[in-house]
Amino acid sequence: MSVIQPPFAGSFAGKRVVVTGHTGFKGSWLSEWLLSLGAKVTGLALEPDTTPSLFNQLGLADRLTHVVGDIRSQETVSRVLAAAEPDFLFHMAAQPLVRKSYREPVETWSTNVLGTIHVMEALRRLDKPCAAVCVTTDKCYENREWLWGYRETDPLGGHDPYSSSKAAAEIAVASWRRSFFHGPDNRVRIASARAGNVVGGGDWAEDRIVPDCMRALSRGESIKVRNPAATRPWQHVLEPLAGYLSLAAALAHQPADARLESAFNIGPDRESNRPVRDLVEAVCRAWSGRWEDLSDPHAVHEATLLHLDNAKAEALLGWRPTWAFDRTIDVTVAWYRDLRDSGLASAVAARTLQDIRAYEIDARGRGVVWAVVS
Repeated sequence: MSVIQPPFAGSFAGKRVVVTGHTGFKGSWLSEWLLSLGAKVTGLALEPDTTPSLFNQLGLADRLTHVVGDIRSQETVSRVLAAAEPDFLFHMAAQPLVRKSYREPVETWSTNVLGTIHVMEALRRLDKPCAAVCVTTDKCYENREWLWGYRETDPLGGHDPYSSSKAAAEIAVASWRRSFFHGPDNRVRIASARAGNVVGGGDWAEDRIVPDCMRALSRGESIKVRNPAATRPWQHVLEPLAGYLSLAAALAHQPADARLESAFNIGPDRESNRPVRDLVEAVCRAWSGRWEDLSDPHAVHEATLLHLDNAKAEALLGWRPTWAFDRTIDVTVAWYRDLRDSGLASAVAARTLQDIRAYEIDARGRGVVWAVVS
């Protein structure tokens, strides 16, 4: 008789996990999933910078060890890691917005590069085994507007301050790994993960297309789109999180392997690489609405074509995407509509956990390694 294994083979049950950036959109989803997997979560981040925020809507401050602090402070980062003694660490704290990085380039570099270095320095002082995943972005590559997907061996770069800061963070992670986290006595294993454009319920950030859509539709207004032809690798937030969790579990349980302690792309299938126009039209089908093209030829530079090659993650982790583009948009819009229709905070928690469970079931049905029936 087959036995359904817990997701990720129970790797996080009862384990101490630190999540930096846990008050953000992705960090809140990751914290909720880790709690459901039985982990003991400590979060380090600034207070949520949006109103509303998924972190507050989920009531996470009362369900994990919530530490308010700035990763630009080495003392703060070291103190939190020393107290938490993590078995796993997910470094997600960042300044994540391209357009904001033009307005605040120094803050962006300080947060994304020095903050990452502070985390790695704190890991150097950790006298116990720890599997660490540093999250960067698909925009860390030198964008050549290629039609094919970028591989982990392609050159790093970045036109804007955000993208270039994430490329610099990747270089820093690789440097610290080679300089300080190697050899038979090394207890800390570090990898980095590069995800695509993430969507899902509970994103309230400025200058991101799905939150912009939801705000416009909820007010009965047309969606204003500044770059409808730009192609992006759209994926539901649970897709990269499953990749991060798979990577962390592999670092913790598989033998030392330089191929694992390296960078990984965690992107969607090719069919989910769509222009912004396709995403907006899918949203309007799911939640009756309209949009208008407000392309500005004088706007700040943003990449037009951007695809990722997932072959490495599929080969070494057995990870692959679960939800196709249409399913991703339908689930995302349903999250916001549930909130609009009920107006209850309890609906947020219920819908978020419902999406996590549905994703786990669909991944199991597809035979994805972290969710398989054995």
